[in-house]
Amino acid sequence: MSADPQTKRKSAIANADESLLAELGYKQEFQRAFTPLEVFGIAFSIIGLLPSIASVLFYSIPNGGPAAMVWGWAVASFFILIVGMSMAELASAAPTSGGLYFWTHSYSSPKWKNLLAWIVGYANTVGSIASVASIDWGAAVQIMAAVTIGSDGSFVATNSKKFGVYVGIVLTHAVVCCLGTQVLARLQSVYVVLNILLCLGVIVALPAATPSELKNSASYALGNFTNLYDWPNGFAFILSFLAPLWTICSFDSSVHISEEASNAATAVPWAIVWAIAIAGILGWAINVTLAFCMGQDLQGLMDSDLGQPMAQIFFNSFGKKGTLAIWSFIIMVQYMMGSSMMLAASRQSFAFARDGALPFSGWLYRMNKFTKTPVNTVWFCAAGSIGLGALAFAGTQAINAVFAISITALYVAYSIPIAARWIWRKENGWVPGPFSLGAWSGVCAFVSVTWMGFMSVVFFFPTTKHTDVQDMNYTVVVLGGVLILSLAWYYCPKYGGVHWFRGPIPTVDDFAARDWATRDDAPEGSIDSIEREKGRARQTNVVASAS
Repeated sequence: MSADPQTKRKSAIANADESLLAELGYKQEFQRAFTPLEVFGIAFSIIGLLPSIASVLFYSIPNGGPAAMVWGWAVASFFILIVGMSMAELASAAPTSGGLYFWTHSYSSPKWKNLLAWIVGYANTVGSIASVASIDWGAAVQIMAAVTIGSDGSFVATNSKKFGVYVGIVLTHAVVCCLGTQVLARLQSVYVVLNILLCLGVIVALPAATPSELKNSASYALGNFTNLYDWPNGFAFILSFLAPLWTICSFDSSVHISEEASNAATAVPWAIVWAIAIAGILGWAINVTLAFCMGQDLQGLMDSDLGQPMAQIFFNSFGKKGTLAIWSFIIMVQYMMGSSMMLAASRQSFAFARDGALPFSGWLYRMNKFTKTPVNTVWFCAAGSIGLGALAFAGTQAINAVFAISITALYVAYSIPIAARWIWRKENGWVPGPFSLGAWSGVCAFVSVTWMGFMSVVFFFPTTKHTDVQDMNYTVVVLGGVLILSLAWYYCPKYGGVHWFRGPIPTVDDFAARDWATRDDAPEGSIDSIEREKGRARQTNVVASAS
């Protein structure tokens, strides 16, 4: 009896996915359990919207007030969409979990591809782990705000208490992300529905509940510019972009589950574009709603004992019980964001370890036989996130830098492959996938790289012009430190990556094209010698299976 058409179609898609992955040099190791909706779900759930806006409202309120919230969001969302479309084009052409650094190596000049892929891989790893840390720190602060509201202000949230809750959140996310792929995939649909319902609920309920004395006129909500710091108004407005840029970021998460997605060459790029577009529109509506309903005491919102301006806005409008009811859902969605980000970060680290570039790659590149998930890289990302969270003990600006790191590190990783695809377009053999920008591709790429380069520099600046050690912006210290250390390892005499790293290592039978896996000149005991033996073992397995 012949299979029904739907079964045949699924089989054909699965075969096409596996064939495309093999052309990119990799065998199918994950289960392809993510449907197109669920691929969209992981990008959209990481964006989070309402809880994300709550986490970074302290960037937009003091740097322009309502005008920055409304129009800063609109301006930034447009450019973020351009970046997303440029990335979507790459994701369609080469949908693999390695994503950004794989594209960098594939489309860069032979002279620079190894170094650039190394830089992108580390920037992406740091950015992804920082995203987990910033999301989960935001969740911890939100939980503390709920406890403060529930205790009528008697509870005091110290950094130690916040860090304890934060560690608990990170550890539970690690446990969740060690589950089987099908369980993780099904959760994404739940995340999407709950996220959208929460946004729509607040957009409708907040204006209805806000007392008339706290409602603002259209001229104030859409036109008032209040600068609480000492930067010039124009630069303050640009600084407010960190709120939308952090909220609508990490959309490369869909790329990192490409090898778990069905019809990846189409599902992944459209997931990126739709997630950004919907987040931009819904996020703008949320900011407009807040601007009309937050009153005019902006300094009071910033100095609130609740620790988050949005929590104070809700408390002023909904009261204690109403705020706790809505805030519980915000915490829930923020928690879901963290689990989705941990999932994406672990897949990216797994892909980078697969190519031997991370320390302890031999241990990190292991698939759990029971869950069919990379459990070791999940715990690697969890440990890195906890380490970044410890910056809270260095002061408020230090932990706030984690939010900026998650943007700047990822923008380094986003910019290089987009630029490489065009800089070396005459020699890299670019072949577009089903999603293509056509004649607009070059324009979008130029705008994307220029925008990300400019904003990355902006986010190295401190909150105010006059600062000290405690209030400095630690973004450049942490990100710069990690990148410098990664380059030091790359150029380390005898053992450095410059001697053995050759980019992505194929796990199918085209090893002749990549001499990295079978080199004989690596010193015994070096990372290269370990990976050499691993490469030979893979090659033996491939030959055996083929015969």
